[in-house]
Amino acid sequence: MNKIKIVKGVVAANCHPEGCKAIVQQQINDVKNSSPIKNAPKNVLVLGGSSGLGLASRISLAFGGGANTLNVSYERPSTEKDSGTAGFHNNLAFQKFAKEEGLIAEDFIGDAFNADMREKVINFIRDNFGQIDCLVYSLATGVRPKPNGDGKWKSVLKTTGTPFTGNFISFEPEAMVPVTLEPATDEEIEGTVKVMGGEDWHEWIDVLKTAGVLAPGFKTIAYSYIGSDITYPVYFGGTLGKAKEHLHATADTLDSKLSDINGHAYVAVCKAIVSKASVFIPGLSTYVLALIKELKARGEDETTAQHMHRIINEFLYNPNGTPTDEQRLIRADNFELNPEVQNKIKEMIKQITPTNYKDPNVGDYESYRKEFYQINGFEVDGVDYN
Repeated sequence: MNKIKIVKGVVAANCHPEGCKAIVQQQINDVKNSSPIKNAPKNVLVLGGSSGLGLASRISLAFGGGANTLNVSYERPSTEKDSGTAGFHNNLAFQKFAKEEGLIAEDFIGDAFNADMREKVINFIRDNFGQIDCLVYSLATGVRPKPNGDGKWKSVLKTTGTPFTGNFISFEPEAMVPVTLEPATDEEIEGTVKVMGGEDWHEWIDVLKTAGVLAPGFKTIAYSYIGSDITYPVYFGGTLGKAKEHLHATADTLDSKLSDINGHAYVAVCKAIVSKASVFIPGLSTYVLALIKELKARGEDETTAQHMHRIINEFLYNPNGTPTDEQRLIRADNFELNPEVQNKIKEMIKQITPTNYKDPNVGDYESYRKEFYQINGFEVDGVDYN
C-alpha cells in the first residue's frame, strides 16, 4: 500500500487509512467539545455520510446527540495494491468509535440511486429501528443513472450567461492558473439539475414515507451554497446554482408532503468549505484563501464538523423551533456573508496573484492546502507517515 500521497492537480489518487481515522477522531472531538443537541433524533439515515458535510453531520448527530446512524455511500475498499477511497476508511473509523459508545452504526456501500439499495435500507430500518427520525441528504456525485438503464445524466461546471475566467489553484504541481468556463447548453443545465438538484432527495422521501418508516415529527435536511456577489458568476449564477434553486424548491414541496406526520424538510445554506468538489471551481479557491484568513482573524473560523454541528444543534434541532429566512432557508453562512467580512475579502483578493498566493500576508494558502490533504488522511498531526 502506498505510504506517500499521490496528487495530480486537485485529485488525490490515494489516501492514508490511519490519517483518515485520526481526522474522524478530530471531528468527534470538535463535536464533543461543543454543546450537546438537546432534543436530538434517535435514529438517522445519512445519504452520503462517508466524507465532507455528510460525515460531519453523522458525527454531530451520533456524538453530539447519541443517535444511531445508517449511511449509504459509494466507496472503494482497499486492496494489497490500492489504498481504496478515503470514505471507505472514514466509514470504518466511524463504526469503531460509534460502537465503542454503544451506538448502532451501519454502512451500506453501493449506489444510493439504485432501487434495490433503497429496499435494503428500508428493510434494515424496519428490522432494527421500526422508523427513523431524521434523514440527511448529502450525496456528492457527478452522474446519476436514468430510469430503466437509459444512460446517465451528467453535471457540468459552467456558467449560464457569458464566459467566466477565474484563477484555479493546482496542488501538484503547485500553481495558480486562469481557467475560463464557457456557458452551458440547455441540455447541460438540465443534466446538472437532475444530478445535483432535489429530485433524488424527493424520491427517497417518497419511498420511505410509502414504506411507513418515517416517524412522527420526522425531519430531513439537505445542503446548499449561495455565496456572495464575488462567487456568483461561477457558482449560484451558473449551472450549480440552477441545481441549488431546484433543491430549495424541493424542500418546500417535501415540507408540505410531510405535514401529515408533523414532519419538516429544510435546506441549510453552508459556508464555503474546502472539499473534493470545491477545489475544482475556478475563482472559489482564491476567495477561500481570503475567507479563511479573515474568519480566523475574527475568531469565527469553523472546522467542517463544528459548522455542521452548529447547523444541527442551533438550527435544525433548536428547542425553540428552526429559524429560517424569508425563503425558509437555514442561513448558516452568516459569518461568511457579514458585510464587513465581504468588504475585507474583496480588498484581499485584489492583492492575491499567481506569484504571491502562498504568502500568508495576502491569504491563508497553507490552511487551504492542508485541509485538502487532510480530506485524504495526509498531513495529520500525530500520524507517523514513515
